[in-house]
Amino acid sequence: MTQQGAVLQGYNNELVKCIEDLCMQKEELNKQIQQAEEEKNKLQHEIQVLSEQLECVCENLAQKVASRNELDKILAETEAAYMKILDSSRTLLNVLKKEVGSLKHMPELKTNVT
Repeated sequence: MTQQGAVLQGYNNELVKCIEDLCMQKEELNKQIQQAEEEKNKLQHEIQVLSEQLECVCENLAQKVASRNELDKILAETEAAYMKILDSSRTLLNVLKKEVGSLKHMPELKTNVT
């Protein structure tokens, strides 16, 4: 019976050793889980911060695009008005040249010009 007791004691010791190893593995796994959760929380916070920054940048960009579009409209209107002014100036200059040309052909100006 002592031999069976010794074998049983050997099994018991081996079983206790296996249980202790499993407990150590569990503790190590718990540490890894805690580190992973801390990393996850840190990343989620960074994502939240970056999302808020992205929202601000998008709003700022939308405002700038709207301002640029308004400036494009103003520039187009200004350029169109300027082209009308140039066209009117060209027409006025042509009319003035014709008038001056016709005045040169008048007899009264010919005597005074010489």
